[in-house]
Amino acid sequence: MSPRLLFRIFAFAELVTWAGLITALVLRGTGVSEALVAPAGGVHGFVFLSYCVITVFVWVNDRWSFGTGVLGLVTAVVPFATLPFELVMDHRGKLGRSWRLGAGGEQPRNFIERVQAWVLRHPWWSLVILAAGVTAVFSLLLWMGPPIPKS
Repeated sequence: MSPRLLFRIFAFAELVTWAGLITALVLRGTGVSEALVAPAGGVHGFVFLSYCVITVFVWVNDRWSFGTGVLGLVTAVVPFATLPFELVMDHRGKLGRSWRLGAGGEQPRNFIERVQAWVLRHPWWSLVILAAGVTAVFSLLLWMGPPIPKS
C-alpha cells in the first residue's frame, strides 16, 4: 500500500467518524438518544489516534516541512478538515507513491527514519506493535473519561 493510499484512507475515515460523532452529539442534544455518543466517540477516538500515527509516518516518508506536518496533525482536530488537506497534498504531489525507506530503498539517516525503515521491513510485527500501542493509548484515554464532562 502506498503512502498516498494509506493517508487517503485514514483522512476519509477521520472525516466519516467526525460525522458519526457530530450526529450522535446532535441526537443527544435534541433529546432523541444518548446511546450513540459513547460508541461514536470511541470509534472516532481510535481513528483519530490512528490518523495521527499515519500522518507522522507519511510526514517522515515524504519529507514534509515541519509546518506541513503539524498542519496535517491539526486537521484531525477540526471536523472534516482531513480530507481537504489530503486533496491539497495530493494535488501538490506531496503524497508519495512508494515508501522511500522500504526494502531496497534509501538508507535511514536518523533515529526516526531508522524506526520507519524497520516498520516497513517488518510489517506484521509493526502492525501488532502499532495496534497494541494505539489500543493502550485509547484505553488510557477511555479510562480518563471524556474531554468535556457531562453536565
